[in-house]
Amino acid sequence: MREARDMAAVLRRNIEAMRAQREREEAEASLAQRLADRITAFTGSLAFVGVHVVLVGGWVATNLGWAPGVRPFDPSFVILATVASVEAIFLTTFVLISQNRTAALAEKRAALDLQINLLAEYEITQLVRLLRAVAEKVGVADLPQPELEEIAREVEPEAVLEEIEAQEEAMRE
Repeated sequence: MREARDMAAVLRRNIEAMRAQREREEAEASLAQRLADRITAFTGSLAFVGVHVVLVGGWVATNLGWAPGVRPFDPSFVILATVASVEAIFLTTFVLISQNRTAALAEKRAALDLQINLLAEYEITQLVRLLRAVAEKVGVADLPQPELEEIAREVEPEAVLEEIEAQEEAMRE
């Protein structure tokens, strides 16, 4: 396994930029979003399950009369059902808040990925054109012309999106 110090400087810079971006995103999150994220993280843990097993188990044991010296206070479990329903409503809301924030961040990252990919495609197209011109200048004649023509053509994102939509439409029919 390679040591981290062997890592290319550009890769290290990119990792640092990603870390800094995540820190900025976290800093920009509102108090409500950060709270929802923490609640969602806790409710998705085994600790949360354990707390509920103990609480519900104690509630059930008490109200079935299994706890000596403790009088049942919810023998029909209506209060337990109400508490569980209200908890489910709030937990669902917290999860949705967290998911909305995560989806918004994912959409921003996808837009960045698309921009970088389009830029890379443009740069590669320009490099192919430049290399072809250099090859012609130095007299290299046996270049694979059809492939080079295809690679040298710029991609039109709109045309790609239209083709994707057409293919999806065809699959639905």
